[in-house]
Amino acid sequence: MVFILLISTLLFFPANDLIHNNFWGQNGHRIVGDIAADHLSPEAQEEIDRVLGHESMAIASTWMDKIKSDPAYDHTHDWHWVTIPDGMTYEEAEKNPNGDLINAIRTFVKELKSGSLSSKEEKKKLKMLIHLVGDIHQPLHVGNGEDHGGNATEVEWFYDKSNLHRVWDSEMIDDTQLSYTEFSAAINHPTEKQINQWQSSGVLDWAKEAMELRDQVYDLPKDRQISYKYQYENRDLLELQLLKGGIRLAGILNGIYGNNTSTP
Repeated sequence: MVFILLISTLLFFPANDLIHNNFWGQNGHRIVGDIAADHLSPEAQEEIDRVLGHESMAIASTWMDKIKSDPAYDHTHDWHWVTIPDGMTYEEAEKNPNGDLINAIRTFVKELKSGSLSSKEEKKKLKMLIHLVGDIHQPLHVGNGEDHGGNATEVEWFYDKSNLHRVWDSEMIDDTQLSYTEFSAAINHPTEKQINQWQSSGVLDWAKEAMELRDQVYDLPKDRQISYKYQYENRDLLELQLLKGGIRLAGILNGIYGNNTSTP
């Protein structure tokens, strides 16, 4: 994660857009991928094994952050986030000409469903889709256009300098001192009702959910010093978003490669 942060700080984004110096940390993305793998249909699992080979979805989930150091992928930087100001919908919000998180997810689903991609392109775009479905469930990836997705909201996390995005991206997860497999095993207990409900929603619903979480996410003390209390008040929400991300990713992949017809 430190490597990703160092690379990301060298990248320039327009001041009015959502600047992300970091994303769901490696553990966050791997948790989403690990959970999704447990909820694939047999048909989807077989096809994903064909595409990824010996690489698990958990490991594939971080690839899109790793390629940020490659200039050949500079055009993908803005796909990790979307800006929807308070009181607006995605349709009403000004669109980033370089693309955004919602458009990228929709595009990759359509392309993967088409069955017309080469093996190399299919593998690349499947990895991107796995990553981006994780991203949209990190609430600050749906930015309000005011503080670069929480990156400009400086806080002290257990007395160390940080920012709100980083707290949600990795610090609350890493503070558990659990591996991604231990974390996913601890939360991967959805009910059938939850699975059906979460998989019946679409990417615009997920973005709206993130917007509705803003009051809670930005509920900070005046001195911006956060630790046990903030962690306690948001731990359930953090776990829920990771679980939803995994279940919804499985639903999308079952729709692409299996018998599930759900679409984002």
